[in-house]
Amino acid sequence: MAKDGEADGSALRLALALVGLTARPEPMADTGLAHSHFRLPGTGLIARIPKQSQMRLGAAENLAYQAACYRRAAPSGHAPRLQHLLAPSAGLPRGGLVVSEIIGRPARLPDDLDAIVDALAAIHRLALPAPADRAPLLAPADPLHDLLAEIAAQATHLDGAGVAPVTRAIIAEGLAGLRRLAAGKARPARRLISFDAHPGNFLIDAQGRAILVDLEKCRYSAPQLDLAHATLYTSTTWDVASHAVLDAGQVEAAHRRWLAGIGGDDDARSRAAAWLVPMRRAMWLWSLTWCAKWRVLSAGAARNDGRGEDWSAAGSDAALVAHVRDRVDHYLKPSTARRVDDGLRALAGRLPMP
Repeated sequence: MAKDGEADGSALRLALALVGLTARPEPMADTGLAHSHFRLPGTGLIARIPKQSQMRLGAAENLAYQAACYRRAAPSGHAPRLQHLLAPSAGLPRGGLVVSEIIGRPARLPDDLDAIVDALAAIHRLALPAPADRAPLLAPADPLHDLLAEIAAQATHLDGAGVAPVTRAIIAEGLAGLRRLAAGKARPARRLISFDAHPGNFLIDAQGRAILVDLEKCRYSAPQLDLAHATLYTSTTWDVASHAVLDAGQVEAAHRRWLAGIGGDDDARSRAAAWLVPMRRAMWLWSLTWCAKWRVLSAGAARNDGRGEDWSAAGSDAALVAHVRDRVDHYLKPSTARRVDDGLRALAGRLPMP
C-alpha cells in the first residue's frame, strides 16, 4: 500500500470490478480518521475504505456492522444508500463499502442547524426493532451502564495523555454524576442513533435537507446523545468547514425543535426532555476522554492486519493529524473544559432534569 490506511489503487479497482463497477476511483480529500473516500466518476457512487474499526471489529465484522448502519438509517431519508460491499483482500485488508454519492455542500452553522436537528429527529422517529432484530448493532441491555463503562475505559488514558488537573477534576465530577444517574432506576427511551452526529458529518443537499453521510457507529441508545453531539462546542468547532460557536439561545432552540420533531405524545416528549442535559454531559465526557485516548494512541505504530482500532497518526494525512491534535489540545485545556461545563450548568437551568 502506498500509505498506511489508504487503499491500493489496483486492489480497489479489482474489488470494484468484482461487483460490476469499472469506474476509475478518484481519491477525495483526507478529512477523517476512520476512512479514505474515493469518488467513482459517472456512477453517482462513493467508495468508503476503512482505515480502522472504531467498533474494534475484524474486517468482515466491521463491514457487516457498517452495512447495517446504512441500511437501518436509510429509511429516514437522511442517509446515503448502501450499494455494495467490497470483500477484504491482501491489497484491501479491511474491504470497503460503496454508497450513493450525496451532492451537497458542508453544513454551515447556525444557518443549517435546523436542518441537522430535523435529520436527527427523522432518524430517531424510526421504529425500534424487536430485541432479536437489533444485531449486529450495539443494543446494550442498559445503555447508561454501557456508556459509563465506555467513558471510564477511555479515561484510563488521562494519565498517559498528561491531562491538566483542573480538566481531570471536571471529568471526575461528571463521571461521579453519571454513576449516580446510572444507579437509579430511570432510563431514557432507546432509538437508533448515529453516535457520531457532529456537524462535519452532514452535507446539505439542493433541497436544504441535511444528510448524515458518515455512519459506522450506530447503536440503539439514548437519542439525546446525537443531539448533544450535533450542538456541543467540542463538535461544532471540530470540523473546519462547519466550524462555529453556538450561543445559548441557539442551543436551547435546537433542543426544543428536536423535542417537537421526535413525535409521540406530550408525556413522551416530557420524558425525553428530562434526559437532554444529562446525556449532553455524558456525550461531552465521552468526547473529552476520547481526546485523551487519541493523544496517547496516535503516537503508536500503524497496524496492517485489518483488525480493530488504529489511531496511529501514520494512517492519515499530516495536515489532518495536525488539525486533530490542535482540536484535542484545545478541548483538554482547563479554560475550554470550564467553558463547556459552565454552559451545561446554564442549560440545565433552562431545560428539565430527571
